[in-house]
Amino acid sequence: MHDAPSRARNRLKMLAGATATIAMAAGATALAVTAHADVNRAVAAAANCSAGYVALTFDDGPNTGTTNQLISTLRSAGATATVFPTGQNASNNASLMQAYKNAGLQIGNHSWDHPHLITMSQSQIQSQLSRTQQAIQQTAGVTPTVFRPPYGETNATLKSVASSLGLREVIWDVDSQDWNNAGASQIRQAATRLTNGQLMLMHDWPAATIQALPGILQDLQARNLCTGHISSSTGRAVAPAGSNPGGGTGSCSVSVTRGTDWPDRFNVNLAVGGSNTWVVRIALAGGQSLQNSWNASVTGTSGTVTARPNGAGNNFGITVYKNGNTSTPTASCALS
Repeated sequence: MHDAPSRARNRLKMLAGATATIAMAAGATALAVTAHADVNRAVAAAANCSAGYVALTFDDGPNTGTTNQLISTLRSAGATATVFPTGQNASNNASLMQAYKNAGLQIGNHSWDHPHLITMSQSQIQSQLSRTQQAIQQTAGVTPTVFRPPYGETNATLKSVASSLGLREVIWDVDSQDWNNAGASQIRQAATRLTNGQLMLMHDWPAATIQALPGILQDLQARNLCTGHISSSTGRAVAPAGSNPGGGTGSCSVSVTRGTDWPDRFNVNLAVGGSNTWVVRIALAGGQSLQNSWNASVTGTSGTVTARPNGAGNNFGITVYKNGNTSTPTASCALS
């Protein structure tokens, strides 16, 4: 029963050339825990993904009760996921949004405060989604490219607004029913229905979901399925991009920083990472228009404008006329 700890202690004895003490035993335990986590990550990195990729998705976060445990469980298994925080929760939990990003999770948009969007006007929907884009950009430093409508409810107006903000609407293939008081065993069983490219609906807050997650990850590995992210091109699960936790299907990311501000206009500075061949779509807020741009080829003057490299590097900027709207535009990046 105690063979592994004994071997760890013996190795420490030989290296130190001394008899084990209480302090050394504690050190051996710490080393063993670290080594165990490293092995888990190594095994996950070398996992057999012959059956493809699935997207485990968690809505409604982040929250102080379960988010850190969710992240810890994914990390210890070398797994990833897509999270869909509300803008309100993102704004109230900036440190947890950073934790999402630092764990390499893909971050999507789930509206500002989870209303029934299909009952709202176009301008109200625009506010719900654009405010959330801004909150996520400000707290996590990424701009989402995927959007999950609350309750899975959608219509043509909602799809149009989402598209104008550079967001791909995604629903789900498998519903865990964790929102409906499903137990951990039921949630784990639901995950067995996942196949290549599919998405599973779960939530950040149910204790049963956190309890079920280690078993879900174990079952997926046994079936040669790996956890991935959601492609903003197809809406399906794909291998995660190495440096783009904000979403998409390539190693391309963009940061947005507000620059000099005047009464009638302001500058926006954008920096692209991960690739030199990119297309950045910038969603101007309602009423705003483009006055000027530098270090990139920019097309369009209102709504969503498109920027491409012009040989001046990956840092560029635009000047925006406010026209009564002071909101900072959001941006998304894709490989060209």
